[in-house]
Amino acid sequence: MAEILQISQLGNPVLRRQAQTIENLEDEQLQKLIDNLIHTAQNANGVGIAAPQVAQSYRLLIVASRPSARYPQAPTMEPTAMINPQIIARSNDVVKDWEGCLSIPGIRGLVPRSQAIEIEYTARDGKLHRQELTDFVARIFQHEYDHLDGIVFLDRVENTQELMTEEEYQQQVVKKL
Repeated sequence: MAEILQISQLGNPVLRRQAQTIENLEDEQLQKLIDNLIHTAQNANGVGIAAPQVAQSYRLLIVASRPSARYPQAPTMEPTAMINPQIIARSNDVVKDWEGCLSIPGIRGLVPRSQAIEIEYTARDGKLHRQELTDFVARIFQHEYDHLDGIVFLDRVENTQELMTEEEYQQQVVKKL
């Protein structure tokens, strides 16, 4: 049975490290970590999570978009584990939108991200995938991918005036949706 893992918070050194490439895709512990990450993200109402966020410094992330109180307009998709992901190409179109992070509770920031990206990753079954992601799902991927390189969304905010508390975000932004 999947466990809910403790989410590392801003200030924990694991969030600022370059994550290690995963070599053994057949490792039983890797499959268990994937299940635990999915369960942890769902429990925390997250739309994605990266292994460093649960103190596991590996190049593994989950994209699990679905509507929630945190992201009411999110599209619904099956949680997808992406092992050793890479960004192959980025669109020239950059869009700013609000992001939060399970490792930085209570804060939102306007973050510029590529509107579309082409990615490559290995799925949990060992198959290599290459696909294009757009809009909100591309944003989730880029946010989680940053965690694999020791970057948090606060590093991408261009101006501290583009930060707000989660409470203000819910009142100012979500109410208008």
